[in-house]
Amino acid sequence: MALILNIDTATQYAGVCLSKGHQVLASQSHHLQKDHAAFLQPAIETIVAEIGHHLHEIDAVAVTAGPGSYTGIRVGLASAKGICYALNKPLILVNTLAVIANAVAEHINTDTIEETVVFFPMIDARRMEVFGGKYNQGLLEIGPSEAIILNQALLDKQIGQNKVIFCGDGAKKLLSLTLPENCSIDNTEHTVNHMVMLANRAFEAKNFADLAYAEPFYIKEFYQALAK
Repeated sequence: MALILNIDTATQYAGVCLSKGHQVLASQSHHLQKDHAAFLQPAIETIVAEIGHHLHEIDAVAVTAGPGSYTGIRVGLASAKGICYALNKPLILVNTLAVIANAVAEHINTDTIEETVVFFPMIDARRMEVFGGKYNQGLLEIGPSEAIILNQALLDKQIGQNKVIFCGDGAKKLLSLTLPENCSIDNTEHTVNHMVMLANRAFEAKNFADLAYAEPFYIKEFYQALAK
């Protein structure tokens, strides 16, 4: 089983963990976005020391490459690429929206739900805008990650379709609108631990990024409010 260093600094939350297969061995986190850069390297050193390993023993580094905070994404990706270059390890890019969707999937246990579920994770942007995308129960993307203006028309398009679960910090903006009966909002917050399954799946498929050309997935080139 692969020993993977997981890094998530793409939102207000930041976390790092070491995982082996689907098991989390050690993790650290904090919630002060402006301190993500200062938090990251000491946290990595702490979790590596906690389990008695050396950093060169990892098999890969996984990082949330966006969407999310402009600055936070850069902090995480720069650190991940630096470690991969230094240790000659593969880099795995994980979509932040998929991590948010996985947090909800693990929380509600979709195996117990008879209906087909679609996850619609959203990251808060300004006003009534979010970064969002759609995922099926297998956490595979079924709609493009994009900037979305929230309005009643968007919700009305979901009527009569599968059970839709909106999630992420952008989903709370839907409370000012009328949700169709097949839609709901889940407030489960993601952590770096919810990267583990996605990173391990990518490792097993050898879905690695090119270190020289790997770039952040901003969706929009720059977003001032999220960069604060």
